Amino acid sequence: TFQRNDAALKTLGVTEREVTVLELLASGQSNKEIARSLDVSPNTVKTHVASLFAKLGVQRRTQAIAKAKELSLIA
Repeated sequence: TFQRNDAALKTLGVTEREVTVLELLASGQSNKEIARSLDVSPNTVKTHVASLFAKLGVQRRTQAIAKAKELSLIA
């Protein structure tokens, strides 16, 4: 059973919305698809993704997903 690492989330400052965006990224959705799913603008998604990249210390979507899984932020 997957157990989310809440301590890492708090330490990194990752918000619940950013976790949701990470999960949708991991499912292979594009920014436009994520925006539609969350009923926000694509620019808002870009802002969340950029924030996640900075918090996780990565430069690419694949790196963000791999690091999030490594830290048990997402399943």
